[in-house]
Amino acid sequence: MTYRESSVLITGASQGIGRSIAITFAAKTSRPLLLLARNRSNLDETAELCRKAGANLVEIVECDATSEENVSNIILPENFPIPGIVINNAGSYLYKPLADTSNDEFHKQIDINLFTAVNTTNRFLPDLIKLDRGLIINICSVASLWGLPDSGAYSAAKHALLGYTRSLREELKETNVAVTAINLGQTHSTSWAESDMSPDRLINPTDVAALLVTISELSARSVLEEVTLQPQHGRVAPM
Repeated sequence: MTYRESSVLITGASQGIGRSIAITFAAKTSRPLLLLARNRSNLDETAELCRKAGANLVEIVECDATSEENVSNIILPENFPIPGIVINNAGSYLYKPLADTSNDEFHKQIDINLFTAVNTTNRFLPDLIKLDRGLIINICSVASLWGLPDSGAYSAAKHALLGYTRSLREELKETNVAVTAINLGQTHSTSWAESDMSPDRLINPTDVAALLVTISELSARSVLEEVTLQPQHGRVAPM
């Protein structure tokens, strides 16, 4: 199997940005889609939307990616192409000052925003290396680049994810697997459901998805190591 024939794996695909990524790959490419998240009913909805957008082959995996054991035990459906693209999108935003953040909340932020990517990458990296090329895209955050006074645990976890991504890139330079970090600014998603913020002030998630499709179509001679995407008018009050 080659990179061109491989599938794309998207974590956190049950809603929000992950769902937009899945639908856009369905509409703009012919790649089989492997959608991973914890909520099966939402995954089923995403899968159906992908089929309506043009996907010929969509499979879902109900899995808690914070669990190393759960992810390591993932078995691909019979005859399903192995992922040549792994998009680590799963994440969670905690809007709370550090002084009010419990250790349990801090650990959960690190588990969801860092270890979902670590676990998923470890599970599928051996397959990626077997292909003529592979791609890992980690959805980081502008909070990976500087501290946030209203969501320090989230920022710390995303700093860790970016550090992991940069290190992974260095370790894989001599292979055919490219690694990209997307430092994403405030993007309209389910996280904003309780806010009265106009979506026009936030990044359009379909723009994020279109960028990822473009990155996946670069030649094997090039890699976009890191990119920052921000709302046109800058950061808004979080919630």
